[in-house]
Amino acid sequence: MPRTSDPTDIPRRLTDAGYLLFNRHGYNATGIQQITDQAGVPKGSFYNHFGSKEAFAAQIIRHYADWVDQAWDQCLSDAPSDALGTIRHTFARFVEHHARTECQGCLVGNFAAEVAESSAPCREVLQTSLDAWRVRLADLIERAQAEGSMRRDLPPHTLSLLFWDAWEGALLRMKIERHTGPLSDTVALLLDHLLAPCASAAVRHPGGAKQQT
Repeated sequence: MPRTSDPTDIPRRLTDAGYLLFNRHGYNATGIQQITDQAGVPKGSFYNHFGSKEAFAAQIIRHYADWVDQAWDQCLSDAPSDALGTIRHTFARFVEHHARTECQGCLVGNFAAEVAESSAPCREVLQTSLDAWRVRLADLIERAQAEGSMRRDLPPHTLSLLFWDAWEGALLRMKIERHTGPLSDTVALLLDHLLAPCASAAVRHPGGAKQQT
């Protein structure tokens, strides 16, 4: 690819290439030479913009988190007015995205499994991204609780953590089974059963009596 006078051109081409290759091959199996070859720039250009492969990966995660935020905002713009409907609508869109991208998975989840233990900078960015998504979902859960469409015996943040943990686990199973069934099934189980108002009514005290909510 020809170079341009735009100072953002090379960093953009590098991050686009990095996102593609990290998704396809993972972090450890992707080298800087592969990234610059994919971007169509000299290898030395990489170090003009990024201090290391680790710093580059952290930037890729930030870009991916920004994309998810934009996708979330787009979902909210045409979602149903009720909170539970909004959650269903948003995650249905996410399921459609994973079907279109042939079950590559979530870049944050993929990086968490591969580099979270070995890279403090990447771990920090991953944590920031996950925390922001959990807060977004917790806000919707709080609304759903107020509307009476979700169990109220547990705090919104706790239910949001449960939801995201289950979703990330379903993404891993999706990658193994190569279809989005695990995602749809997990969302349905959570919203129709585990997080539904009737679920809290069925909670029992240690002695065996049902807890009234």
